[in-house]
Amino acid sequence: MSVVGNSGYRVLIYSHDTFGLGHLRRCRTIAHALVSRRDDVSVLILSGSPIIGSFEFRSRVDFVRIPGVIKLSNGEYTSLNLNIDVDQILEMRESIIKHTADVFNPDIFIVDKEPLGLRGEVESTLRMLSERRTRLVMGLRDVMDDPAHLREEWDRKQCVPALADLYDEIWVYGLQEICNPLAGIDLPPGVEEKMAYTGYLPRTATRRPSPEHGALGLEEPYYLVTTGGGGDGVNMVDWVISAYETDPTIAVPSLVVLGPFMPPADQKSFMDRAEKIDKLSVITFDANVEMLMDKSAGVIAMGGYNTFCEILSFDKPAVIIPRTVPRLEQYVRASAAEKLGLVKMLTEENGRDPRQMADALHGLISQAKPSHVTVPNLMGGLDRIGDLVDRWLPPQMAAE
Repeated sequence: MSVVGNSGYRVLIYSHDTFGLGHLRRCRTIAHALVSRRDDVSVLILSGSPIIGSFEFRSRVDFVRIPGVIKLSNGEYTSLNLNIDVDQILEMRESIIKHTADVFNPDIFIVDKEPLGLRGEVESTLRMLSERRTRLVMGLRDVMDDPAHLREEWDRKQCVPALADLYDEIWVYGLQEICNPLAGIDLPPGVEEKMAYTGYLPRTATRRPSPEHGALGLEEPYYLVTTGGGGDGVNMVDWVISAYETDPTIAVPSLVVLGPFMPPADQKSFMDRAEKIDKLSVITFDANVEMLMDKSAGVIAMGGYNTFCEILSFDKPAVIIPRTVPRLEQYVRASAAEKLGLVKMLTEENGRDPRQMADALHGLISQAKPSHVTVPNLMGGLDRIGDLVDRWLPPQMAAE
């Protein structure tokens, strides 16, 4: 244990963040929950997100920004901002991660989604901390991908042995009734016994929207249209705007949050189209999207993990339009949730007919809320994580 005197316990969280906001927001939620529950815990987040500085962090939570990379369409990676060879970037990232872990000397190390990190960049850190008897945790969202794709990807990355050899526990931020994220993978003996299903991670809305939103008519009932990071949200936004263009009788206006990673040309095109429609307001990004969702009358979203948690937390009727490439993650989650009666789902299987989206928007205001379905332990994730941490880190006696 790294505890000396009253310095408290230390938790290190790694998030590779090559795309979107999901990994960062999940890690931030866990960090904030831990420091809220325990006044003897500090949390440091390692992240490659280029916009991590746009978020606020509570006392005893901080971050180290590692150089960003982005995945190309051919599956290769390149530097996000620096004109440096990707191998050098990855070498820098690995060095920063290991050095930070060496000095911070955590009691618990939580790795988000990638067992060995991006291109194996966390493996040397895991082995170093394992020798120090740091508790090593693999954190998985409820759905990773369809089993065939995940099995091929993890075989290629040689991830499975790490689950058996390095990690003490595997936390699944969901319910087995909805999905087993490792279904279809040939797991070594003992790995399944390490898995703990926590339930989903509840969210709260404690901040006001940014000041510039005062002119958007948010006092009126409105739908929130959110793409998450926005890098793959163009089709969904186009579909929603097309519905308003086609059917002026849609009664409830929408606030569309494009996402910071949507291509600028698409952002401008959508803003130009929305300017001609009284019932549409468009913004690029709000770090406090939870407040926008909390005040909304319903949600239209792609169905990433964080958005799904927010929909359940704020008990909002929702229409999910899941992406199906490069992963089926959102489709698997939305399908399972629709079967339980938690949300409704639309797909682009038959194209993006504006009338189909308009019908969904007409019906959303009277659609049943998720709370009309009882699912035991659905939103117990943060309490469960706190209990798991407490088993390893006994609360310290207050200094006299």
